[in-house]
Amino acid sequence: MTIKIGKWIARHRRLIMAIGILLIIPSLIGISKTRINYDILSYLPDSLETVSGQDILVDEFGMGAFSMVVVEDMEMKDVQKLKEEIKEIDHVKDVLWYDSAVDISVPVEMLPSELRESFFSGDATMMVALFDNTTSSDEAMDAVSAMRNTVGKQCFISGMTGVVTDIKNLSLQEMPIYVVIAAVLSLLVLCLTMDSLVVPVLFLTGIGVAILYNLGSNIFLGEISYLTKALTAILQLGVTMDYSIFLLNSYEDNKIRFDNDKQRAMAHAISNTFKSVVGSSVTTIAGFAALCFMTFTLGRDIGIVMAKGVVIGVICCVTLLPAMILTFDKAIEKTKHKAIIPNLDQISGFITRHYKAWLAIFIILLFPAIYGNSHTEVYYNIDKCLPATLPSAVANSKLEDDFHMNTVHMVLMKNGMEAKEKREMLEAIDKVDGVKWEIGMDSLIGPGIPSSIIPEDVKEMLQSDEYEVAFVCSDYKAATDEVNNQIAQIDKIVKNYSPQSMVIGEAPLTKDLADVTDVDLKNVNIASVAAIFLIILLVFKSISLPVILVAVIEFAICVNMAIPYYSGITLPFVASIVIGTIQLGATVDYAILMTSRYQKERGLGRSKKEAISIAHKTSMKSILISGCSFFAATFGVGLYSKIDMISSICTLLSRGAIISTVVVLFVLPAMFMILDPVICRTSIGFVPKKHKVKTNESFVQ
Repeated sequence: MTIKIGKWIARHRRLIMAIGILLIIPSLIGISKTRINYDILSYLPDSLETVSGQDILVDEFGMGAFSMVVVEDMEMKDVQKLKEEIKEIDHVKDVLWYDSAVDISVPVEMLPSELRESFFSGDATMMVALFDNTTSSDEAMDAVSAMRNTVGKQCFISGMTGVVTDIKNLSLQEMPIYVVIAAVLSLLVLCLTMDSLVVPVLFLTGIGVAILYNLGSNIFLGEISYLTKALTAILQLGVTMDYSIFLLNSYEDNKIRFDNDKQRAMAHAISNTFKSVVGSSVTTIAGFAALCFMTFTLGRDIGIVMAKGVVIGVICCVTLLPAMILTFDKAIEKTKHKAIIPNLDQISGFITRHYKAWLAIFIILLFPAIYGNSHTEVYYNIDKCLPATLPSAVANSKLEDDFHMNTVHMVLMKNGMEAKEKREMLEAIDKVDGVKWEIGMDSLIGPGIPSSIIPEDVKEMLQSDEYEVAFVCSDYKAATDEVNNQIAQIDKIVKNYSPQSMVIGEAPLTKDLADVTDVDLKNVNIASVAAIFLIILLVFKSISLPVILVAVIEFAICVNMAIPYYSGITLPFVASIVIGTIQLGATVDYAILMTSRYQKERGLGRSKKEAISIAHKTSMKSILISGCSFFAATFGVGLYSKIDMISSICTLLSRGAIISTVVVLFVLPAMFMILDPVICRTSIGFVPKKHKVKTNESFVQ
């Protein structure tokens, strides 16, 4: 059946190419219609109180985010004028400053100490701009951009919306460069490893079109994360390159087999590739699909898009790429040159002969790798992944220097509490370590003022039909143990007075982020290992091989993740979660390729050493090319990107590709040598046939 389909594709290659070109148009439309989400915190599950609190802010108060605006060396009347200008900006709901409480004619020295400490520090003053939508909404980010254009050099705009806006601006600048870097380095690797100058261009064109299809089809998701968009092209290029190489090799072999009948050769190449690639791609898809088990839905975002990308890559590999190869076959032949990669048989023989040495190195490195992997530190502070020169980072630094402020929590107090209870609760919060000040209704209008005479603008800003909001300033940075303990204490105080009240904001969300992703890391690793274990078990009909193959790649992952620990590098939390599943799913194919040939040769009756030697020699070049391609697609981006979440993931992936390649080439054959009797007894297809092939002893020398 697949040969018939292959023949149809070979005969209708021009039609296939025409359809492929036409499908680019809806893909580009889909890309332009897919919204990009730049806020990592928005992927927290809706069931969390901190997340539902953000929704309450929007529904009850008409605001979903805020920014602290620091103004230095400016006259009070000019600050008030600036405040009114900011209020006029679209999607700025209101601006909270000291003139919200008292007239500007009242000297600062006469203000209550609570208000004075909140809004003034030396020659600097601070105001709070409230937005009418959530932190990462386009409206809030547009408002921050407009505010930056409105205020002068004396003003600094901090807050999560400013951070998200900077992430957006920086990623929009960098993303096109990512693709160029990955493509150029991959092209270089292919030119060095292929024997034709046209083939690398065809490979990159085919994969590039598949990437466009994948990104365009994301329109059904509505939006994707900026991390997903940044990584999609890089990962899809690195992961699906193998399929193209396999198709070309099969085509060249079949041209010899069928006396240069190109259409027939390609039909069989398509059939062979489809059967082989579907099997190997399933493990990669399983690795990405495991990310969907995360309650932190960024994993599902990356998992769905990348699994879909692998499927689309396979389809393009057996349709569009064959059509292009047949169309440009003459050009391929004309640009052929001597292969640069030398014959690797001697190197392969050296590796397989000294298997005991590689096994000893494996045992020596095993425990340091496991220890380092389990002790690698991660950070959860979103703004830490950005350069310190960005406007939001400069503003946050000013906020800390001038006002000794690092984060601001919000307390949503459920209506129904007595005024006395509210005062007692806020006084108790004020005594918690690291709390600098709190601003609520009482702070602005004074205690004991009847609700009926509260100014309408103040009431609308801080009170709704269901809740009242108060701001709590913390001296601690988000995602630190100090602020997490502080939040726990404040939440306990709030719940004692009103169980339906809650503490929300950047720091509480980040605390929940750490708690959720700690659980996700374990679940994702278990899911990915279990899925790939089951696939290998079914493919090889073996009980022992899944254990060996997964153990080899997991060792490579441990080595990769241990390096940051021994280097003193702290990783962004996302990198620690996704790297294990991606490296496992993407590089276990290297082990499967060698194992398949080992199984075939052992089943033909060859001896243990001969079967392993043949398997290693025949798969070594393909594994090296695959590993180098994956490395090339990710390494340059890891060096270039200024967004640490992207840079760290790409650095880990590039290093992981090399480590997995080395481990598979050196450790896996050693495992086969030692465990061959166990493998033969616990696997189907490894028992020698009755009529053994004649052993060529010189082959293994």
